Amino acid sequence: MKNWLPTKFSLILSMAVVLIVIKLFIDWFLKTEIGLAIRATGDNPRMIRSFGVHTDNTIIFGLALSNGLVALSGSLIAQQQGFSDAAMGIGMIVIGLASVIIGESLFGTRSLVWTTAAVIGGAIVYRIVIAMAMRIPGFEASDLRLLTAIIVIIALTAPLYSDVFKKRFSAQKTSHEGSSIVKTRSWNKKEGA
Repeated sequence: MKNWLPTKFSLILSMAVVLIVIKLFIDWFLKTEIGLAIRATGDNPRMIRSFGVHTDNTIIFGLALSNGLVALSGSLIAQQQGFSDAAMGIGMIVIGLASVIIGESLFGTRSLVWTTAAVIGGAIVYRIVIAMAMRIPGFEASDLRLLTAIIVIIALTAPLYSDVFKKRFSAQKTSHEGSSIVKTRSWNKKEGA
C-alpha cells in the first residue's frame, strides 16, 4: 500500500500529534495532586515540606518524568534522522532555556495551559530565527552559539524594556488627560464668572 501523504508532511503531522498529546497530558498532570506538589516543591520546598509532602520523592518523580520526556524526544529525533549519536544532545539545555524565555517573554504566563503553549511557541520562534539566520550569506554553523546567546539576551531584556515603555506611555497618557481636565475646569470657571 502506497503512503498517501508526502514523507515530510506525514512526519510533521505525526510530530504535531505527539506534541499535542504530550502537552495535554502535561497540562492535566500538573493540575493533579502530585503535579501541584511538584510545582510547589520547585517554588518553595520549605513551605511544601511543612504540609507533610516528602520533597525528595517529588523531586525524584519530577526528574524521572522529565527524563522520560527527554528520552521520548531523543527517540523521535533518532527515528526522524535515521541514526543516533551520543553528541546529538549537546546544547539542548541552552535551546530549552531559550525556548522557555522566548515563549514567556513573547506570550506571557497567564495560566498553566497558556504557559505550556507559550513554551511551545517559544521553541517554534527560536527555530524560525535559527533557520532564517542560517540563510544569511557568510553565516556558519560555528556562529550558532553566539546567535543563541544573543537571542537569549534579547528575550531576557525585552520584558524589562517593554515594561519601561508601558510605564512611560501610561505616564504620558495620564499627564495629557490631567492637563485636559485642568483646561476644562478653568474653562468652566470662566463661564461661571
